[in-house]
Amino acid sequence: MKYPKPFHSLRRRLLAGVALALAVSSAGLAQAETQLRIGYQKSSTLITLLKSQGTLERRLAGQDVKISWHEFASGLPLLEALNVGNVDLSADVADTVPVFAQAAGARLTYFAQETPSPAAQAIVVAADSPLHGLADLKGKKVAVTKAAGSHYLLIAALAKAGLSFADIQPAYLTPADGRAAFENGKVDAWVTWEPFLSGVQRQLKTRTLADGRGLASYRRYYLASTPYAKAHPQILATVFDALRESGSWLKSHPQEAATVLGPLWGNMDSATVTQANGKRSYEVHAVTPESLAEQQKIADAFQAEGLLPEKIDARDVEIWKPQKNAGR
Repeated sequence: MKYPKPFHSLRRRLLAGVALALAVSSAGLAQAETQLRIGYQKSSTLITLLKSQGTLERRLAGQDVKISWHEFASGLPLLEALNVGNVDLSADVADTVPVFAQAAGARLTYFAQETPSPAAQAIVVAADSPLHGLADLKGKKVAVTKAAGSHYLLIAALAKAGLSFADIQPAYLTPADGRAAFENGKVDAWVTWEPFLSGVQRQLKTRTLADGRGLASYRRYYLASTPYAKAHPQILATVFDALRESGSWLKSHPQEAATVLGPLWGNMDSATVTQANGKRSYEVHAVTPESLAEQQKIADAFQAEGLLPEKIDARDVEIWKPQKNAGR
């Protein structure tokens, strides 16, 4: 059976990075005591807020921690960098991304999670599209970002319609390229997430075939490199508490948050940012083995479709546990 080239490429890079990871772990632990390298994406909402407001720099100043920020285009390269020791902490990634990373041999630590936000991703078509139900996707070209949460949503939606992934023509595109292909009529449907979803819904005439409700919970996970998590639990506790507070602040100050985030999201207008954030929970909690149940469902679905080479145990991972006095 042939597996997608991106998966093999990721696996080769992960294996090639083992030596580098060991070197970084052994030679750089002294630096790690006063260093926190955070990887994030442009759409990493809570981490972006903390970065823009200087929250972590202030809170960690007393621990003599130096923070550096590293932006990535998507989740898989971010977790690869985390695995090989190039960053210490990952901002939120979709629930599917750690599954792909685990299947490729990465050993990462689940650090925190956001509660489900199923309406924050959806399958959209043009308003005048002849597609009116999920079964109509058969034989159609569908844009989706590989390994993103929307990828699993598409698989689950097809299964609900009695279809398999082989029944469509997937076009693996980044959100920016997916939007362009959708807008120009190069694909029949687009599966995406917030804030890209609200952006296209507000700027173009679209219809929603399905969102994640009843299909995919769409949790966002924060991860740390395992050596860093074990060596610096107090730093992670500080970040964990800051994330929880940032999520609460965003939900109670939607307009202020939109003012901060809009320019960072390509000068997105305030109304679109507010709509997008309204579909996300931003409730940050500790991860437990029980909360990874859907991770197993995701892994099994990808493996059944031939998108992962073998079955994995999604609970065979490291989980960071906050101290009893830390917020939960």
